Amino acid sequence: MKQSLLKEIINLKKQKKEFAIITNLENGNSAIYHNDNELTGEFKSYKDQIINFYKSKNNGVIDGTNIFVESYVRPIKVVIVGAVHIAQYLVDFAKSLNFEISIIDPRGYFASEKRFPSMKIINKWPDEAFEELDTNENTALIALTHDPKIDDPALQYGLKNKFYYIGALGSKKTHANRCQRLKEAGFTEGQINSIHGPIGIKLGGKSAPEIALSIIAQLVSETYIR
Repeated sequence: MKQSLLKEIINLKKQKKEFAIITNLENGNSAIYHNDNELTGEFKSYKDQIINFYKSKNNGVIDGTNIFVESYVRPIKVVIVGAVHIAQYLVDFAKSLNFEISIIDPRGYFASEKRFPSMKIINKWPDEAFEELDTNENTALIALTHDPKIDDPALQYGLKNKFYYIGALGSKKTHANRCQRLKEAGFTEGQINSIHGPIGIKLGGKSAPEIALSIIAQLVSETYIR
């Protein structure tokens, strides 16, 4: 692989951009494809197949050819609202997965570097905190505080911006009250029903690590069935 191509790959990774490396396994020629460039030379005639691999975030050899497509996927952004004990286990589980974690909690004694080393922590209320985050429909939201003053604004933001996964911790009664507040705030039944609440896959566990495991399992499932 040419040095110029390697430099471009390193640069794209630093920018956290999604791209695909296309390689002719027969002669070793390689190229990079992403939304900002065009395929040229020997790869141009396979553009449709390459784009299909790229959009589906899959790797593989194009049928009937020696052209291998390897996709590099940008980490999924996950916003955790509430730096509670469960959040610490969630972060531990997420470290080995393709998730980019941010933690929002205005309570500095919970959301600290000591409790969450090397994590992006925003000690602000959700309305202000989301101004510092670049979010879109590929963002996930996990609300854990049980405090409507903190969770509700975050949930409203996630619903308005169509986050692909929104989950909120709490009992069935807590969630019912939450849904009523969202209804009074003008959200539709369809929007409210998109919230996973109570959050997590039903594994039967009650401890903090068990609850965190049920949440991360649901998040992974929702991430890859989209």
